[in-house]
Amino acid sequence: MVDEQLIRSAQNGDRDSLVRLLEEIEHSVYRTAFYIVGNEQDAMDASQEALIRIYTKIDTYQEKAKFSTWVQRIVTNVCIDKFRKKKETISIDQHELMLYDKQNVEQEVERAGMAVEVREAIKRLPDHQRTIVTLRYMQDLSYGEIAEVMNMPLNTVKSYLYRARQQLQELLHEYQKGGV
Repeated sequence: MVDEQLIRSAQNGDRDSLVRLLEEIEHSVYRTAFYIVGNEQDAMDASQEALIRIYTKIDTYQEKAKFSTWVQRIVTNVCIDKFRKKKETISIDQHELMLYDKQNVEQEVERAGMAVEVREAIKRLPDHQRTIVTLRYMQDLSYGEIAEVMNMPLNTVKSYLYRARQQLQELLHEYQKGGV
């Protein structure tokens, strides 16, 4: 939760407050971008672009919506713009699996494998469903906040999320059977 006074100070032109504000939201911005675009490089680009937009448009923020909702809308719009420009990306980054306890190696490998399967399944969702799943489960936004960020009716958000969950179940079932 970002301090309201910090937001107001940033809006009033206090550069140090603005920098602190951006530092506080940076991780959340990157996390959303990563889960929407699906790879590290594009997520870094999208989050940097979103932070620049927030930096330049902080004075347009109005307290009608929560600050976090306003930020998520900016990140989501940047990511959607990236999808339009670049439909398919292949990440060449390799993520290391950190294993701290030799006794739990098997559990850690299994857990990491499942996390990869879930990420891959989320990547296969249509753009709007992937975005809604990210906002709901990675950023813990309410349905109402998602509707505001995505600029769509609440029932549409619920419907897309329901369909996304069904599709994820099917995809994960296929992964477990070895079909994907």
